[in-house]
Amino acid sequence: MNPNNWKAFLAASLFAVTFTAHADIAHKPDIQRVLSTSETTLPGCGVVNARMTYLDSKGETQVLEYKKFTDHCGDGN
Repeated sequence: MNPNNWKAFLAASLFAVTFTAHADIAHKPDIQRVLSTSETTLPGCGVVNARMTYLDSKGETQVLEYKKFTDHCGDGN
């Protein structure tokens, strides 16, 4: 992937994560340790639902659901 496409991909990914995250996460989430991540499957490049389960600074388990590009988008698709 050439540098210009990579920058566009990162910008689009950040846009998708920033504007589709839960409304109650209007600021940087308090993530101390990521426990797991998952996403729906899609054959090829596209936007999917994703979920991150993490511990906050109080040791409480939190879940963040968001949309992101699949990991396949960087494979020349």
